Amino acid sequence: MNEERPVYLRLRDRIAAMILDGQVRDGDPLPSVRSLAADFGANPLTVAKAYQTFQEEGLVVVKRGVGMFVAAGAADRLRASERKDFLERRWPRIVSHMRRLGLDAQDLVERALT
Repeated sequence: MNEERPVYLRLRDRIAAMILDGQVRDGDPLPSVRSLAADFGANPLTVAKAYQTFQEEGLVVVKRGVGMFVAAGAADRLRASERKDFLERRWPRIVSHMRRLGLDAQDLVERALT
């Protein structure tokens, strides 16, 4: 995880990974703010800010008095968003770095498959 990013964004990445990895699925409850804060050693307000980003994107729904739940289709929408971010923002930097190091994409693919 990139330690230069704000804590709430790093938490967001961890929550996104939970959704993408299937640890929580559509309709599943998310851990409470306090519980997640304790698990990550973070301030509850920071966790709430991370959850807020998911609410704004429609990836979680809040049921007052009950908790937060993964919205229907959240994993698919999140995966599409993450792919777009990777291809448009991260991949060009990786390709540039590969070129500087003289790395061949085919060699990397073969290494990944072994």
